[in-house]
Amino acid sequence: MIFTVAIDGPAASGKGTIAKALARELGFRHLDTGSLYRAVALRSLEGEDPVAAARSLDPERLGDPRLREPRVAQEASRIAAIPEVRAALLDFQKGFARRDGGAVLDGRDIGTVVCPEAEAKLFVTATAEARAGRRHAEQVAAGLDSTLEGTLAEVRARDARDAGRDVAPLRPAEDAVLIDTSGLSIEQAVSAALAVVRSRIGR
Repeated sequence: MIFTVAIDGPAASGKGTIAKALARELGFRHLDTGSLYRAVALRSLEGEDPVAAARSLDPERLGDPRLREPRVAQEASRIAAIPEVRAALLDFQKGFARRDGGAVLDGRDIGTVVCPEAEAKLFVTATAEARAGRRHAEQVAAGLDSTLEGTLAEVRARDARDAGRDVAPLRPAEDAVLIDTSGLSIEQAVSAALAVVRSRIGR
């Protein structure tokens, strides 16, 4: 079965958690497309040209724990606005999405650019304050130096970059179902998403 679930949304909205849960529940493959950009960003921070890094990306590097560092996230947002980087990573994402067996992809332009033909599209969001609180808690738990005020400023700055870039700006697909996770538990958010996808699959 070829069935694609496209999940978009801003940073720390819960889209990654929802995507992983859906893939596990449905037996689909999962791709965090943000990890592709983070992997390129890490190599960029190490001195490589980001376009060259994107064209020679090694999927084995997607599990590098350094990809979750705040500096890498900020660099990923910057290099994601480079058209040549996006083009280099697009074919990989499209091929992953349409392989037999079902796939869940989460990112910022899955339903609008990468997989406009996706059978199910979700746009997962939350207030900037809620998202900053989640991201700050993650950073503290990881032992990183973080303040709530600084994290909120970073979230708002990234939102502005993601929504304002010329290439594939962050926005909901016209046929995407909106899920606001601000006041939802993880279980409630996953349940809402699963109901949407199952209605599209018919099971």
